[in-house]
Amino acid sequence: MPVTQFAIKEKYRYQNGFGCHFESEAVDGALPIGHNNPQKPPYGLYAEKLSGTAFTAPRHENKQTWLYRILPSCAHLPYKPSSTPPLTLGDEGNGKLHYIPNQLRWDPFDHDTKLDFVDGLRLVAGAGNPSLKEGLGMYIYSAGKSMDEHSAFYSADGDLLIVAQEGELDIRTEMGWLLVRPMEICVIPRGVKYQVHLPSGDARGYALELFQGHFNLPELGPIGSNGLANARDFQAPVASFSEEFGATASEGDKTFNITVKFNNTLFTTTQQHTPFDVVGWQGNYYPYKYDLGRFNAIGTITFDHPDPSIFTVLSAPSSVPGTAVADFVIFPPRWLVGEDTFRPPWYHRNTMSEFMGLICGGYDAKKGGAGGFVPGGASLHNVMSGHGPDADSHEGARNSDLAPAKVGEGSCAFMFESCFMVGVTEWGLRTCQKVQEGYNEESWGGVVTHWKMPEGKTVRSNLVSE
Repeated sequence: MPVTQFAIKEKYRYQNGFGCHFESEAVDGALPIGHNNPQKPPYGLYAEKLSGTAFTAPRHENKQTWLYRILPSCAHLPYKPSSTPPLTLGDEGNGKLHYIPNQLRWDPFDHDTKLDFVDGLRLVAGAGNPSLKEGLGMYIYSAGKSMDEHSAFYSADGDLLIVAQEGELDIRTEMGWLLVRPMEICVIPRGVKYQVHLPSGDARGYALELFQGHFNLPELGPIGSNGLANARDFQAPVASFSEEFGATASEGDKTFNITVKFNNTLFTTTQQHTPFDVVGWQGNYYPYKYDLGRFNAIGTITFDHPDPSIFTVLSAPSSVPGTAVADFVIFPPRWLVGEDTFRPPWYHRNTMSEFMGLICGGYDAKKGGAGGFVPGGASLHNVMSGHGPDADSHEGARNSDLAPAKVGEGSCAFMFESCFMVGVTEWGLRTCQKVQEGYNEESWGGVVTHWKMPEGKTVRSNLVSE
């Protein structure tokens, strides 16, 4: 069934589609007709353009949305460096990254019930430079309380892809609300203000911040016009606004605290009006979410395991054709069929870096349990670092019955894949104290040698005959 059964029922309406030009108004007539910036927008609103690309970007790549709001975003005091920045950069904020070839795996990251979503973000690994709009950051988040209702956060550094692993996120954005539950993802574009509430208590998950470009659906090529993640299953919010603005607000004069992540540094400001005052909006630059249970997996029905790119949900391309700054890939429940085929992923060394996490269940190429690959944990296999099934998984697959089999029932693993060599933060490498020191030896130290020189065969010389 291509719909996930969630613990919490959906409570919002959405607009369905990917990359569409949507329009939504919370009050009929809030959107001007026929042009974007009339002399006097309806109902005394302000018109404000939010651009996700350069004005002159090609039409098929151009990202922009017009917001019709009670007060403009610029009406705030000057930003100042945050006095209590969260530990988002690993080594007390100095941004030091460790570039190492070792395979890494982490135990499940701790829950921190004292922090909200923003304070609970921790950078585990990354590459590039947000000031040059190049590269990405890979995070875990752990939160135990909702953000203050008079606060908001946005990143000037990049789009944030959130993978919920435990606990629901009720996210208020400038364009409206998104309910994001485990087995759902969402993307909050660069510059969009939001606020995260926790309707069911503690929450934990993963996130990828994309400094460079935006996510697209991958090209399908010979697959045809449907399959993988279908555009119709992505959901964008409908307009929803608040009227809290200064002394005229129903609750009196309120101060709203706004935090921005700007070149990996946090700044804060205050304003006397809510940032969530957008009465209507229209455009193609907005937050969206997706139910991973709706992914239509494609695989072999003859022989050989296909490349993992066949499981790509979203892709952010680099300037090199066919090469991604970041791919978001999942390994959902699916049928494995293939004759005379080693069915799990083969051993490989990849020019791409692979950061994996587990949302739920077990992963068929790695053992679970203590010291294994388990939900809430992660692994990193950097550029050209060899990896693949652990020894036990290999032997099991090598000797298994090759009848059609359903794998991954109740499970979903994912991968952030990037063309960049990825560095690990001091927090990710040491401070979190979650790195499994014996990962390499435990996974592949027991790999069995099956080679046996065949009888009657000789080794051919590689020397030129005289």
